Amino acid sequence: MEREAALMAALPAQVAHAQASSPAYTELLAGVDAAAITSRAALAQLPLTRKSSLAAAQAARRALRLGGFAAGIPRRIFQSPGPLYEPEPDADGADPWRIARALHAAGIRPGQLAHVGFSYHLTPAGAMMEAGLRTLGAASFPGGVGNTELQLQALLDLQPEAYAGTPSLLRILLEKAAEGGRALAYLQRALVSGEACPPALVAWFAERGVDAYQCYATADLGLIAYQTVAREGLVVDEGVIVEIVRPGSGEPVPEGEVGEVVVTTLSPGYPLIRFATGDLSAVLPGTSPCGRTNQRLRGWLGRADQSAKVRGMFVHAGQVTEVLARCAQRGRARLVIDGELAQDRMCLRVEAEPAEGLVERLQAALRDVTKLRGEVVLVGAGSLPNDGLVIEDARRLE
Repeated sequence: MEREAALMAALPAQVAHAQASSPAYTELLAGVDAAAITSRAALAQLPLTRKSSLAAAQAARRALRLGGFAAGIPRRIFQSPGPLYEPEPDADGADPWRIARALHAAGIRPGQLAHVGFSYHLTPAGAMMEAGLRTLGAASFPGGVGNTELQLQALLDLQPEAYAGTPSLLRILLEKAAEGGRALAYLQRALVSGEACPPALVAWFAERGVDAYQCYATADLGLIAYQTVAREGLVVDEGVIVEIVRPGSGEPVPEGEVGEVVVTTLSPGYPLIRFATGDLSAVLPGTSPCGRTNQRLRGWLGRADQSAKVRGMFVHAGQVTEVLARCAQRGRARLVIDGELAQDRMCLRVEAEPAEGLVERLQAALRDVTKLRGEVVLVGAGSLPNDGLVIEDARRLE
């Protein structure tokens, strides 16, 4: 409760800072009383910022560095595919992406050496890990990606206790070492990110003496959440506010329900407000057995930016939300598209109590919003799967 109170107390100042220092948020949050944004309910009334909005602003407003979303002059600017450019979020911070906490949770300690298996070229991933290691008091070897023979030689020569990078590169290095009959017994800890690392791969690492933990981080936001020794979900970083919203909308969902991860940062240099990541997750109830008391996420559960092409027209998750809003309906809904190739059928399944004329109103709204005709079926509360899926493409394409 104290941490939540502290986050909510910091929120008005961050909103005001974004309004005053970021030209993009000066426009997006025009008319918003920052002093009134003191709760999650108030935060949920603000508009979402999507990654596509950043890219569009950067392309259209080149006179404003980074599309006007950054506050002040960044120390460094990086590039992600798109291209999308991201600033180092806090020019004055020793660990601007807040990675040290995740490294410590993975068991990496001061005085140790970590082999960094993230790119140092264009993207910030390598710099993110290196800054966290430096803050932790650990040394780093900037291995980057590729050149696996040289990287393996460095592992053999330097004998690092830890690894920080993608799980795929770690696996390749361990396999190459084994092929040459060389053991990496001193490599005992790893913080992996950037790719899926299922339990089977975690177990594979453990069989080879490497205790691997995962973290959820992005170039835009830095650390969002990280795994601990309890291995029950991911603990949310204390420098961000995380919401889970219904895909295609900005409406928060109940605890435990799958939805899109939306993050508000407390970074002064890149004050992203309600940044929609496009990732699906859910809040785990209770606290972690490891003793950390912050909010937890179930982990990455898929992508929220769902769409499908039906009879030559694209249908998006946001349109399903608009259909429900027009009929004053809230809760889960799923647009199921089935049929054989070139014979598409749409059925909107909505968790709602039967009411006179409701089906007809939903059908009319579905036709108006999507420009397509579809069936509407009302189902009981809790009937639809808790998986965050709003558009289900069940067509037979053969």
